[in-house]
Amino acid sequence: MVKSARNNQLAPGISRLSRSKVFSKRAVYKISKVSKPKSTEAKETKETKRAPVTKSDLIAALTAKSNGLHPANIAAKPKAGRKALRAPKLRKSIAPGTVLILLAGRFRGKRVVFLKQLKSGLLLVTGPFKINGVPLRRVNQAYVIATSTKVDISSIKVDDKFNDEYFKSEKEAKPKGTEEEFFGKNAQKKEHPAHKIADQKVVDKDIVAAVTKVPYLASYLASTFSLSKGQAPHTLKF
Repeated sequence: MVKSARNNQLAPGISRLSRSKVFSKRAVYKISKVSKPKSTEAKETKETKRAPVTKSDLIAALTAKSNGLHPANIAAKPKAGRKALRAPKLRKSIAPGTVLILLAGRFRGKRVVFLKQLKSGLLLVTGPFKINGVPLRRVNQAYVIATSTKVDISSIKVDDKFNDEYFKSEKEAKPKGTEEEFFGKNAQKKEHPAHKIADQKVVDKDIVAAVTKVPYLASYLASTFSLSKGQAPHTLKF
């Protein structure tokens, strides 16, 4: 009788028996593993090198530090960034006196007059407030459309006090006390600072005078920009 292999193949790469069946046939699990006895010399040398640490040693190590805290309890310092924040460059189409169209925010669709660029990169604009109700405010140049219309403000000097710090709002105290005070039932309306109202009048005085010299420019600034059906903004000339 011809002897055949225990695990012959039904086809190239396909065996007749499964992996578990082959494992049980080999009976490798029946062979007892003999472990070699570990030498005690290495243990003795390590134990002799290590000095016993007492509770007093741990207290002394902790008190030796200036802050008296365990290193694990110290908050990690954030990695300092190497990138410097720089103000974006002003677009070529925007210059002092250029009429801009606001595309976002509370006054979107309004036309305003550009005065100058602040250190943060934001644009300082005004309506003027007397014409269209837009006060002095900061605007991101990414959300404006620069038009070809310009107002002659070459003789007008914008005060240096109109910077980013000028527009920071004051922090309000959190309401405490009764339920009515918390929900603002008896809250008084917040009034605009008097000094900012005076500054607005001073800035608008010269700009309104320059606008009135050009016919129809005041009505152009007072009108709101909008698109009718079928108009594409990229085909318009502003």
